Amino acid sequence: MATIPVLIALAAGGAAALMFASIASGALFSLVLFYLAPLPLMVAGLGWGPLAALIGGVIGCIGIGVSFGFSYIAAFGLSIALPAWWLSRLALLGRPLDAVPASAAPATIEWYPVGRLVLWAAGFAVLTTLGALVTLGADEATITATLKSGLMRVMGLPPDQEIAADTELVLDALVALAPAAGATIAMMTLTLNLWLGARIARTSGRLTRPWPDLRDIELPPMTLAALALAVALGFTGGLVGILAQVVAAVLLTAYALVGFATLHVLTSRAASRVLWLSLAYAGIAVFGWPAILAIGLGLTDAVTGLRRRYRQSHPPAPPPPT
Repeated sequence: MATIPVLIALAAGGAAALMFASIASGALFSLVLFYLAPLPLMVAGLGWGPLAALIGGVIGCIGIGVSFGFSYIAAFGLSIALPAWWLSRLALLGRPLDAVPASAAPATIEWYPVGRLVLWAAGFAVLTTLGALVTLGADEATITATLKSGLMRVMGLPPDQEIAADTELVLDALVALAPAAGATIAMMTLTLNLWLGARIARTSGRLTRPWPDLRDIELPPMTLAALALAVALGFTGGLVGILAQVVAAVLLTAYALVGFATLHVLTSRAASRVLWLSLAYAGIAVFGWPAILAIGLGLTDAVTGLRRRYRQSHPPAPPPPT
């Protein structure tokens, strides 16, 4: 029986490495596989324990190093293996709230808060983005020039020809947004993989933690102060400015998730709840800019306690008489 987690770890590590390496094919579907690369390790970690995710991550690193060179081990380790192991480990952390006699009912377990898991995903997104930027250069000018050159190749623009003024403006805007956008995508994919991994482990009966009510997700109060500081430093320029913009982007994304949780609470008694939620999710998927409304709703809840006030003014209906 002791070999079963090892076999699970071997399979998860191999699958994660193959999904990570699929991006080298250049196929469009390989991008989906690349973003889902942490999923096998998270399923192993949530279903069979963090050790399975750790062993699988090490196996994946070895496979990537042997296949593509040891310089790629850091990329796989920082962006895939380390977040999958650590997030699955934290998700299974719990402590008893009450000390009770051994003969009594088991103590209520306080599980690691979902909001803090979201912040850890944001931290890993910042780490991986910073690691990618460091490979491009050691200063803002070099990083910007490298990003611009890469975008020009993607857009099919020859580097030795004059570029129209409007095209130059578009390129500069894309270069300025690229680090923050990359960090946002990294955070969202990590969060999605954690959710999918937990759902798979729960469906298979391997998840030891009860499913949390995602409508109650809250970020620590200091997150607002960190966001305000990151926004302020984002205007300073240089490497500090780039890093601050990346941090601000992932924290705003975290508050967007809080905003969706708030929307679920505020529409819980609405007759057209499904319609409103469908429009909200579809609007973000198609247009993107409605995410600003979700961020605003999340920030409003953090400042005013909107969900708490709503629940106080709309208490649950009493149970029917027996």
